[in-house]
Amino acid sequence: MKIKFTLFAVVLFCQISFAQEKDTTAVNKLSEVVVTGQFEPQSIKKSVFNVRVITSADIQNLAATNLADVLNQYLNITVRPSGTSGRSTVSLFGLDAQYFKILVDNVPLINEAGLGNNIDLSQINLNDVERIEIVEGSMGVSYGANAVSGVLNIITKKSSQYKWGITASVQEETVNNEYSLFDEGRHIQSLKVSHTFIKNWFVSFGANRNDFQGYLNDKNGIDYSENDGTRGYRWLPKDQLNGTVLIAYQKDGFRIFYKFEYLDENVDYYNSTVQSGFNSTLGAYRYASDKRYLTNRYFHNLNATGKLFSQLNYNVSLSHQKQARDVEDFRYYLSTKTEANNVTVKDQSMEVLYSTGTLNNFFSNKTIDLQLGYEFVNNKGYSLVQEANNILTPVRKTLENYDFFVSSEIMATEKFSIRPGLRFSAQSKFDNQYASSLGLRYLFNKGIELRGSYGNSFRTPTFEELYSKQIFDGHFFTGNENLIPETSTSYEASLKKSTLFSSGEQLSNTFAGSYLSVDDRISMALVRFNPDTGNPEYEYINISKYRMWNFSTMNQFRKDNLTFNFGAAFIGISQEIKNQVFVSDDKFLYSFNLNASVSYTIPKWKTVFSGYYKYNGKTQQFIEGSSSYILSKIDPSNWLDATIRQNFFKDHFEVTIGARNIFDITNVTQTGTGSAAGHAGTGEIMLAYGRSYFLKLAYNLNL
Repeated sequence: MKIKFTLFAVVLFCQISFAQEKDTTAVNKLSEVVVTGQFEPQSIKKSVFNVRVITSADIQNLAATNLADVLNQYLNITVRPSGTSGRSTVSLFGLDAQYFKILVDNVPLINEAGLGNNIDLSQINLNDVERIEIVEGSMGVSYGANAVSGVLNIITKKSSQYKWGITASVQEETVNNEYSLFDEGRHIQSLKVSHTFIKNWFVSFGANRNDFQGYLNDKNGIDYSENDGTRGYRWLPKDQLNGTVLIAYQKDGFRIFYKFEYLDENVDYYNSTVQSGFNSTLGAYRYASDKRYLTNRYFHNLNATGKLFSQLNYNVSLSHQKQARDVEDFRYYLSTKTEANNVTVKDQSMEVLYSTGTLNNFFSNKTIDLQLGYEFVNNKGYSLVQEANNILTPVRKTLENYDFFVSSEIMATEKFSIRPGLRFSAQSKFDNQYASSLGLRYLFNKGIELRGSYGNSFRTPTFEELYSKQIFDGHFFTGNENLIPETSTSYEASLKKSTLFSSGEQLSNTFAGSYLSVDDRISMALVRFNPDTGNPEYEYINISKYRMWNFSTMNQFRKDNLTFNFGAAFIGISQEIKNQVFVSDDKFLYSFNLNASVSYTIPKWKTVFSGYYKYNGKTQQFIEGSSSYILSKIDPSNWLDATIRQNFFKDHFEVTIGARNIFDITNVTQTGTGSAAGHAGTGEIMLAYGRSYFLKLAYNLNL
C-alpha cells in the first residue's frame, strides 16, 4: 500500500512540475459548455462544481450503445453487471446505485423500483446523446433526494446545422468466442432521421434494437434435456427495442422541446432443472419451468426556457414517466420446443408525474445572481410481495414531495466566486428534509483553478425497503414503513492547472480530494426471534454508517491529432455494518485505481485509433458470516478496449472495428465467501463474459 501511495504521489508531482515549468502566457481555449448544476449553460472553467464531461467522440470511439459500455472506463465508477438478472448498475465511491442519480436533460429517469436511482445502465440508449456530464459529491440542493454520491446528466441533441440528417448503422459483436449471424452474439441495428424546417423547428426520430443472444459458457442452452444442472445460459438472453421522438422550437431567447422515449425489453430465464412428466397425449416427456421478464418504459418530457419581463431567465420541465415489469411463467416442452401454460403477472411498476423549474438573473448587477427553484414529485409504486408460502399480495402506495430551493452565485471579485444553496423538501411519508451546500471557486493566474465545496444531502428509503415482504418456509424478510431518510455530508477540494504552450500543445492537470459520510444507513437486520416458531425475523432498519475519503488526479495532454488522458485514485472506505447480533469493524479499507485513454487521428486517411484502459485495484469489504462479519478480499482486474474508426466517401460511410475486454476478464476471486451467509460456495464475482470483438457499419447523410 505504501508503494502504491508513493507511486501516486510521484506521478502527480511530476505532472504538476512539468506543467509549471513549461507554462506560457498564452490564453487558454474556451472549454466545453456544461449545464449540470449551473444557473444557465456556461464554460466548464466558470463552473463552481468540478464537472467531468464524456464527449460524443468518446461514445463514438467506443462504439458504445448503452451507458454501461461507456462508464466501464471512468475513474471512481464501477459498473456492476449481473448475468443472472440482465441488469447493470453503477457504484460510485463504493456506494451502490441507490445513492447515484441519473438524469436525462436534467430530469431524473424512472425505473420500476424508483426515480433516478438504481437504474439499469443497459436500458439507457445513447443514439441521440450530445454529451454526458458527471458531478461527484452531494448535489442535494440542485437535484434533491438521493443525489448523495453524485449525479450523471445525459444531454441529448436538440438541433442540427443541417436541414436533413440520416444515420443508419448495424453492429455485430461476439460474446466471448460465441457468434453466429442470428443465434449467437450481440446484434444491434439503429436508425435516426432529423429535419430542420422553417429555420426554427427541429424534429428527429430514432429507433434502436439491441439483440443479445446470451452467453452459454459451460451451459447448454434452451433445448438441452438432461437434468444435470447445465441447461440454460450463464448470461441471460436479452432483446431491447428503443424508440425516441423529439420536437423542438427555438427563436431568439425562447426554446421549447418535447421528447418521447419508449423502451421494450425481454429477458429470458431458462431453468437449469429439467423435469419429467407423462400423459396420454404426449406420452413420456420432459419440460422446464421457465420465466420471461417483460419491461416497458414510457418517458415524456416537455421543457421550456426563455425570459420573463425581458430579464428573468426561466427553465421549466414537466415529465410523465412509467416503467413496469411483468413476469411471464411458462412450461417449455423440450421435445416439441413449444411453450404452454403461459401466465403473466405484473411484478413491479413505478409511475411518476414530475416537474421542476428555476428562475434566475434577478439583478442587473452581474456580481450577484440568485436562483429560485421548485421540484414536485408524485410517485405511484406497485409491487407484489410474498406474505406467506405461494401467497402473493399487491402493494400500491403513493409517495410525494414538494421541494423549494434557493441558490446564489456571488462574484466577490473577478476571480473569486461563492455559491451557497439551501433546499427544503416537504415529504408525504417522512419528516421534512433539508439540503445545503456551499461552493467556492478561485481563478489564479497562469491557468490555475481552485475549487472547494460542502454539501449536505439525504436519501429517502426505496419502495422495496419500505414495503417488501418475503415470508416463506421459515424465512422472514420485510420492509419497514417506519424508516427515516439517510443523511449525508460531503467535502471536496480540487486544484486544476491548464497550460497552452506556444507550440500548440495543451496540458491539463487536476488533483482532487473529497470526504463523504452517511448516517442512518438502511440495512437488513435481525429484529427478533418469533416466540412461536423460534425462527429469526429480519427487517430493514436505520442502523449503519459509512465514511469515505478519496484522493485523485486526472490529466490530459493534447497535441495536434493526439489526445492522451491519465487518471489515478486512492480511496479509503469505512463501513460500520450492524445486524443487531454483531457489528463489523469500522476501520478504513483502501483501494487504488487507474485509468488511461489515448486517441490519435490521421487526417489524410480519416482514421482514428483509440484505446481505453482501466485498472481496478484490490478491494476489501466486510461480509456477514455465521457468527461475525469477516473481512473479504476481492482481486484486482484490468480492462482494456481498443478501436479503429475509418471514414470513407466524404464521411458518408463509417467503419469501426474493435475489441472489448482485451485481457479476457470474466470472474475475479473473492476470499471468505465460503463462510458468508448467502455467498457460500461461490468464491467468485462475475464481472464480464470475456473478450469480444465487434464491427460497426454506419451511413451518415447530411443535407
